Amino acid sequence: MASSVDDVGAAGLLGVLEQGRRQFLALVADVRPDLHRYCTRMTGSAADGEDVVQETLARACFELSQMQALPPLRPWLFRIAHNRAIDHWRHEAHRRSEPLQAAEDIADEAGREPDNLLARDQAVRAALSCFLQLAPAQCGCVILKDVLDHSLDEIAAELGLSVPAVKAALHRGRTVLQRAAGEAATAHATPTLPPSPALVRYAQLFNSHDWDGVRAMLADEVRLDLVSQRKASGRRDVGVYFGNYARTGDWRVAPAWFGGAEVLAVFAPAQAGRPAYFVDIGWDGERVLTIRDFRYVSYIAQEGEFQFAPSGGPAA
Repeated sequence: MASSVDDVGAAGLLGVLEQGRRQFLALVADVRPDLHRYCTRMTGSAADGEDVVQETLARACFELSQMQALPPLRPWLFRIAHNRAIDHWRHEAHRRSEPLQAAEDIADEAGREPDNLLARDQAVRAALSCFLQLAPAQCGCVILKDVLDHSLDEIAAELGLSVPAVKAALHRGRTVLQRAAGEAATAHATPTLPPSPALVRYAQLFNSHDWDGVRAMLADEVRLDLVSQRKASGRRDVGVYFGNYARTGDWRVAPAWFGGAEVLAVFAPAQAGRPAYFVDIGWDGERVLTIRDFRYVSYIAQEGEFQFAPSGGPAA
């Protein structure tokens, strides 16, 4: 009897937590795409950027539970995102040696007032990898100003810097970004590699709606991350995931490269041209070990270009 009561209590608690999670995600929904644009450039990767967004929202949700009042949403979230992105840099050994406070080293000059269309256009068009050449303060300031069009005062509040420090970081960051973008433009593009046979087979089975064939490719310990929705593990639980696609027959997939990684590009029903989002498949030989599906955070596909092998383009 006691265990039954405990089960009911646990179920009720989990229900409350899930309701709170959904309310929080609805609260931050309008800010989330901009957070991803920021984190993507801070990390140099659309997928890593989404990882940092997830960490940011998890941290914010935890902090919010301990607050008496909701703080100003955008600056609060961007401040958390900036700190999480720096942690990512440190962990991945991407971070340069210049400290955040190095933005203070340049004296403020009127001629460095950072508000011109040329710099903005440069930042928007720069390859994601170019931003990794900037120190953290420089990178954050350039993204917030030139990509997301935040004001100097907003940036200062979001990054915990003075306005003169923001101007200085922008000046130095723009100089480094211009050089990095120039070097990237003159480098030879890496040829698109042919897709791996395992991913080709997965795509063929998916497009022919052979769900038993797709499930047969799953490893026993397969893990699913339907980003921002749910996680599952094991062949039985992950196998249920394909039912969503089985119920809508117009989805189409094709092997592609995105941000230097091989992915499965997904074309939505009645949509032509650009994929709506992608799925990242991790392999153990020819068995599917991990599935990371970005269906519910489709903005991630806007932060890079899909490349298709000559013989396996979007119509595959």
